[in-house]
Amino acid sequence: MECISVFDMLKIGVGPSSSHTLGPWRAAERWIQELKDKKRFDKVEMISVDLYGSLSLTGKGHATDYAVILGLTGADPERIPVENINSIIDDVKTHNVLLFNNEKSIPFDFKSNIIFNRKFLPFHSNGMVFTALINGRNYKSTYYSIGGGFVVQEERKVAKANKIIFYCTFPYPISYGEELLKFCDQLQLPISGVVLENEKSIREEESIDFELKRIWNTMLECMYVGCHTEGNLPGGLNVRRRAYDMHKNLIGECNYENPQEWLESIRHTEVKFRQILKWVSCFALAVNEVNASLGRVVTAPTNGSAGVIPSVLMYYLVIENHNADFEHIKKFLLVAGEIGSIFKKGATISAAMGGCQAEIGVSSAMAAGALCELLGGTPEQVLVAAEIAMEHHLGLTCDPIGGLVQIPCIERNAMGAIKAINAAELALDTDPKNVKVPLDKVVSTMWETAKDMNTKYKETSEGGLAVGVNMSDC
Repeated sequence: MECISVFDMLKIGVGPSSSHTLGPWRAAERWIQELKDKKRFDKVEMISVDLYGSLSLTGKGHATDYAVILGLTGADPERIPVENINSIIDDVKTHNVLLFNNEKSIPFDFKSNIIFNRKFLPFHSNGMVFTALINGRNYKSTYYSIGGGFVVQEERKVAKANKIIFYCTFPYPISYGEELLKFCDQLQLPISGVVLENEKSIREEESIDFELKRIWNTMLECMYVGCHTEGNLPGGLNVRRRAYDMHKNLIGECNYENPQEWLESIRHTEVKFRQILKWVSCFALAVNEVNASLGRVVTAPTNGSAGVIPSVLMYYLVIENHNADFEHIKKFLLVAGEIGSIFKKGATISAAMGGCQAEIGVSSAMAAGALCELLGGTPEQVLVAAEIAMEHHLGLTCDPIGGLVQIPCIERNAMGAIKAINAAELALDTDPKNVKVPLDKVVSTMWETAKDMNTKYKETSEGGLAVGVNMSDC
């Protein structure tokens, strides 16, 4: 059974894509460690990286080449000052030299040492091969970015079966929603309580709280930055940031100096239903505009869908419960992480494998379930909320224009957030005994839909809006 922590589902990283940016970045880090473990790092004379499948087809729009370079330099995506990214890349391009793991300089040509191969590797559509030249011989290692920043290395024993082996040490291992409900009943705990017990088996609760606060503060900072940054997004589509103007019209004359004061000022702003829709949309747009500009976000469960969960959590804090504190935030994130892990185990959170239903659909389900618990829903109703949210995202394709995480990705986060809130409310008015489609069924249906979906709608920019819109008109 796959053992997935909340902190596996909610990772801090740099945009614009968890599978195409954060994953390759982490793969480069793992490759460096592999070389060190095998006592080969100091002997490396030259390196090259081959990108395959979706990583190749939309890699430039997703800054995959940038991510690989940053990973090879030893930079940490959680802590690197994002304003330094372009200068690091420009330095490599200008001098054709890479400071490998910030330890040794090796020749590196940005254009020829990162190769974009259009063909797909058999194990997963996001494949990459790292090659090191040592004593005249090439040493190759293959990695796969399987969505949400998760990276696996090719293991030949399981690659042919297209499977990954995991081992779980949680006291309450969960693969299905039905198992989660049984543990809730057995322990007489809400979903957040069961998830917390699992997390406490691998780290102290003080550490859990510290990391969840760090995740929430990153989300809050991301929304704050997005709401206070104007102009066009990078990438060539000349997409204008909208969160800045929306926020300016909504906030009025409120005074604040930092993200926490900003949050409190919004809490005391009188809002009507139409404004609620605008606020939620504003929060979601803000996050994904930051993501699209190589800003720091939290995968939830991916970078492309990073705006749904923080915007729904903000909705709860500023609309539903002005007295909410960290304990509410903690429960929300614990529930969201567990629901996301059920989808990852039973289906996929990779758009390259399942289309956008695997990103926005899953994030909407995560947010819906988490909000439902905070609003007083039973564990059964929480899973109903997640099921409703996903049910109405089934079949959603991933067809980014220009391979950029901008159109239609940014708006989809706003739509996913609104659907999540609606799903939570519907679940609260639902008797779970009358539900015809359980969460586990919609998870398996989503996976079957993913397998049936044409490859051109799976983050390749070879179908849908990606070919139906003339980029010169953007």
